[in-house]
Amino acid sequence: MPDFLLELLSEEIPARMQARAADDLRRLVTDALVERGLTYEGAKAFATPRRLALVVVGLPARQPDRSEERKGPRVGAPEKALEGFLKAAGLASIDEAVVQSDPKGDFYVARSVKPGRATAEVISEIMPAIIAGFPWPKSMRWGSGTLRWVRPLHSIVATFGSTQEEPEIVRFEVGGVASGDVTRGHRVHAPGEIRVRRFDDYVDALQKAHVVLDAERRRDMIRADARTLAQAQNLELVEDEALVDEVAGLVEWPVVLMGAFEEEFLEVPEEVIRATIRANQKCFVLRRADGRLANRFILVANLEAADGGAAIIHGNQRVVRARLSDARFFWETDKKTPLADRLEKLKSITFHEKLGTQHERVERIERLARELAPLVGADPDKAGQAARLAKADLVTEMVGEFPELQGLMGRYYAEAEGLDADVAAALEEHYRPQGPSDRVPTAPVSIAVALADKIDTLVGFWAIDEKPTGSKDPYALRRAALGVVRIILDNGLRLRLLSILGAEVALDLLAFFADRLKVQLREQGARHDLVDAALAAGELPPPLRGRVGVAGGAGPGAAADGEPTAPSLTTPTPGPSPQGGGGQNDDLVLIVRRVEALGKLLETDDGKNLLAGYKRAANILRAEEKKDGVGAFEGEVDCALLTEKAEIDLSKALDLAAPAAADAVGQEDFALAAAALARLRPEVDAFFDQVTVNAPDPALRANRLKLLARLRRATRALADFDRIAG
Repeated sequence: MPDFLLELLSEEIPARMQARAADDLRRLVTDALVERGLTYEGAKAFATPRRLALVVVGLPARQPDRSEERKGPRVGAPEKALEGFLKAAGLASIDEAVVQSDPKGDFYVARSVKPGRATAEVISEIMPAIIAGFPWPKSMRWGSGTLRWVRPLHSIVATFGSTQEEPEIVRFEVGGVASGDVTRGHRVHAPGEIRVRRFDDYVDALQKAHVVLDAERRRDMIRADARTLAQAQNLELVEDEALVDEVAGLVEWPVVLMGAFEEEFLEVPEEVIRATIRANQKCFVLRRADGRLANRFILVANLEAADGGAAIIHGNQRVVRARLSDARFFWETDKKTPLADRLEKLKSITFHEKLGTQHERVERIERLARELAPLVGADPDKAGQAARLAKADLVTEMVGEFPELQGLMGRYYAEAEGLDADVAAALEEHYRPQGPSDRVPTAPVSIAVALADKIDTLVGFWAIDEKPTGSKDPYALRRAALGVVRIILDNGLRLRLLSILGAEVALDLLAFFADRLKVQLREQGARHDLVDAALAAGELPPPLRGRVGVAGGAGPGAAADGEPTAPSLTTPTPGPSPQGGGGQNDDLVLIVRRVEALGKLLETDDGKNLLAGYKRAANILRAEEKKDGVGAFEGEVDCALLTEKAEIDLSKALDLAAPAAADAVGQEDFALAAAALARLRPEVDAFFDQVTVNAPDPALRANRLKLLARLRRATRALADFDRIAG
């Protein structure tokens, strides 16, 4: 079957746009083909600095023929109706129509076959609109034309055909550029015209013309050659995949070379050297066998120079030397001013127009860090000092040049001043974790400042109603909340978030933390329904919130109509806590323990059967409460009305299990609580096998429903079983 080859040759495409552009080209072309009935076997797109290319293999030579039917008037209809039908359907006489019957009678139907068009003709029709409307993040016009493209478009290759025949040129024109079968190779090594026929010939021709079409192959060449060159000098390449991707988008013919700089520049922190060489020259740094940075770097040229690359190396060394001289100047200049003396400048930097300056923010973070310090085992004075200096490096020359080094440079400057090691470490680590793969701080002072920084950000933006909406999160508040969750869980911190937040936004913000906690636990393999159940532990059933045991209002976790809403961290449950107070559902460590205990419980037969019995009891209660009214069965069970052995046994089992589970929860032993509830399984099974809940006697019925309500209350000490699937 024929293949379609497309190439769009232009001036240099920014490296950051190439991968997305290749994906967009493949998607737009293949979607348009399929929409027109042209299926294909495979498609692959490519990008180099100067070209986008696409091959679509296994296309049919023509569109499939399409059968059409036009329903006409009823048999026996007036002559004028028949004449109008014949004209619209393109029939010479009514004899060319067929008669079809349906429940309403017999009707004339005109059948026709619309032949498919040649695939090349379809392609020539769809390509101009795709190219003209290509979704570049940024585009430009040039000359007197109206076409907008990322850079001036030079030529278009468009061929269609199979290996058994000579491919044809798919003819079309966009912005004054006509399609053809001619491309060009490397700008220096092979600037002349190259005629191509099909994809295999195209790839081979480009290779001979010093163009490696496949970006992944260019990346492999850069990695392999850089490692080989480093090993030859007994050095190790500092791996940097993001830089490999970028450099592969800057060269069509990668040639790896090594440069050097003076040893004296190694006095500058190695991260600064790496940032300088990476940002300005797109070069890789190297390490010695002892792990220290070497005064060598790897650069990637785009051509094979006649002098072996000597001039290219010399030019890069000159620029690197100048940049490192600047970096050393920044380093030496910054060290002359203590971090504490820089705080005044933070008053002129606005954090947010509604949240004040960076200086005001630092004051808030310092207060909160001091409050958090004893809760996380940190020295309050050290935490306060670290928080006060946490943003001071923002006004240094080095961070002004390399913003990505904020925090890290704060640590270096603190060490240079001889500040306490815990304080210095916190200046860097308080930004962590910055992503799912980043480590969390573990030193107490760092933990206190990191939590204070993130919580201040969250409370502040909640207070001014700048919450994330949908996919929009301009202030990275989801990342901040997930950072808080990870710091607490990874360090096993027993914190009561409600008392820490202490703001009007606390309840809403806690629900946001609950969502981030669910994300974190699901990524670790926890079932989402168990997370929901643990978050809602201790809540009353939705119809009872605000009526039983809750003073006034609908209570947290309930909507105005009494239906359940998303689980929250805010509902109190019995039990002690390190900071006092009556709740546990704002203690993230305990929530995780509940989830783990639930998971283990439901892996057992007793747990699965108990859940099934609970679901049956809850369903019966919901149905009967709808008839008798909310809270009708929340009273005490009358033991004198227990007449059958199975209900007596269940009541006795609850006498043991309910307080045992509640006590275990109070002692934060959720595995023991789960085991206590699991022992109810035989009595629950027997009850439903042998007892008629809705007995004819109203007193017996009400008493048995109270027994089921007691079972429901007992399980809620551990979790809300209503939220568990199954």
